[in-house]
Amino acid sequence: MLGPAWTPPPTHEVTAADGRVIRYCCYGPPQGRPVVSLAGTPGTRWERPDVIRAFQQAGLRVVAPDRPGYGGSTRQPGRAVADVAADVALIAGALVWQRFAVTGFSGGGPHALACAALLARRVTCCAMVASPAPADAEGVDFFADRTPGSAEDFRLARRGEQALRPYLRARSREAMARFEADPEQAPGRPAAPDSGRMSRLRASFEGGLDGWIDDDIALVRPWGFDLGRVTGPVSLWHGARDTRVPRAHTDWLLAHLPGAQGHEHPGGHDPDEAAYGRILNWLGGP
Repeated sequence: MLGPAWTPPPTHEVTAADGRVIRYCCYGPPQGRPVVSLAGTPGTRWERPDVIRAFQQAGLRVVAPDRPGYGGSTRQPGRAVADVAADVALIAGALVWQRFAVTGFSGGGPHALACAALLARRVTCCAMVASPAPADAEGVDFFADRTPGSAEDFRLARRGEQALRPYLRARSREAMARFEADPEQAPGRPAAPDSGRMSRLRASFEGGLDGWIDDDIALVRPWGFDLGRVTGPVSLWHGARDTRVPRAHTDWLLAHLPGAQGHEHPGGHDPDEAAYGRILNWLGGP
């Protein structure tokens, strides 16, 4: 049930050449510096109230799209990480954005990097937050030092949708039951009861099951682009206590993205308010 003081933000949509609908929300001042923000896995275009305030304070105009299979965005079975670039270009075109920054959190990190590589002339900078490395990254054990649920997701993803779907469906139901019984167990920073938190979680975990499946499969397969095509500024942000994406992933990406800047914050997987402010300031530029 929606909280009494919260309603979902307005949704916009564009239609791709193949007929798929892509949904997104816009946040921050209309004349702010343009940024595309790609959610984690699973995720939603509905941002938290504290995040929306942070966008406003940073002077950023942020577009948050739902990847295919989430929130009414048409599913795209078999999609690769690289495929997000065409969808982002379509949204940017609808907004008449010639150039824009990109950021991605967790599973959104590789998707943000895909935009930096494949839309290099349009992307001004790219911030990757708690991002995994490629599953075949040499010297990185993709499954090591993760929370058990996260590691099992990706093991099953390698076997395909038939193996992964029942597991994620059960995990989604168990997670929502746990969050409803004790909201403090929910991911992210604490939120007021009327902030729409449970609605956002349902949109991510229940309404986005197809997107979650396709994200996991895309992340364990080749990403579909060459990291060498990334030419603009890149920053990687890692939490010192992150148990979902170990430090080895950030180190690998730093080693394979010449000139990328590494930043560590004292938190876990989700950056705290101060760290998030630093990320937004970096995206906003000088």
